[in-house]
Amino acid sequence: MSSTNSFKIQYLRPWMRESGAAATASNSGLKGVVAGGTTGGIEVCITFPTEYVKTQLQLDEKGGSKRYTGIVDCVKKTVSSHGVLGLYRGLSVLIYGSIPKSAVRFGAFETLKSRSLDEKGNLSPTARVYCGLGAGVCEAIFAVTPMETIKVKFINDQRSSNPRFQGLFHGVSLIMKEQGFRGLYQGLTATILKQGSNQAIRFLVMETLKDKYRGGDPSKSVPKYIVGAFGAIAGAASVFGNTPIDVVKTRMQGLEASKYSGTMDCFVKTWKNEGPAAFYKGTVPRLSRVCLDVAITFMIYDSFMDIFNKVWP
Repeated sequence: MSSTNSFKIQYLRPWMRESGAAATASNSGLKGVVAGGTTGGIEVCITFPTEYVKTQLQLDEKGGSKRYTGIVDCVKKTVSSHGVLGLYRGLSVLIYGSIPKSAVRFGAFETLKSRSLDEKGNLSPTARVYCGLGAGVCEAIFAVTPMETIKVKFINDQRSSNPRFQGLFHGVSLIMKEQGFRGLYQGLTATILKQGSNQAIRFLVMETLKDKYRGGDPSKSVPKYIVGAFGAIAGAASVFGNTPIDVVKTRMQGLEASKYSGTMDCFVKTWKNEGPAAFYKGTVPRLSRVCLDVAITFMIYDSFMDIFNKVWP
């Protein structure tokens, strides 16, 4: 193995340095899939209620369908009508989708990162954006779009007076029957824009903060609580950077998406009918969820990889 390749493998992940031996690329990828999927499942269960409220507020348009005056009102009405478990409507969709989403995201990022390290084992700011963008686009196409479409339709279905979906498989089969495979890929363009910008911002901020903490020395480890703090900052940056795209994506995936001819039409009509403030609906619940999400994801992911490298050579 060349010294360059050996160096890239050595600095591809911090836990490889800490364990004192670099795992093979295939083993590392498989460990990443398992660790990422497990992390995603845990994170979703903790933060889903905020995702539910955010989606409800984004679907709440001015006019006859407007139901909520804010976050607290949405929580109160949901619990009153459906109980506490009503805040977990659509959770199963995200749990089932967490493994492939995490696998694609981290797999794509690690692959692109391994090819973009400089001679010192660091990523340039441009490379950080490129790797994050690539990871986001891949997860949008292969995992996030169908998962998010189903989740939004489930939450949207609960808003109706007579919900039609009796469960995950019943709902998915009904969507497929009525709309075909295309029904699972509504809002693909908006989702690519959202996930691409999401991961570009998050990985740029995360890698930049880690680099600053290490002082440019990739061999220096970063404590887990510091990783969590950096993750929260990266999550907040992505929320303020792409919430308008998230609002458009949500509406393109809802049960009333047929009234829009496309992503741009949705953007124009939302701007015309509700004004620019509509593009930041659900920002507060999304901010709390995403900051917690990203912090938990990076902390638990790194922790699982530490464990796996000790018990899984």
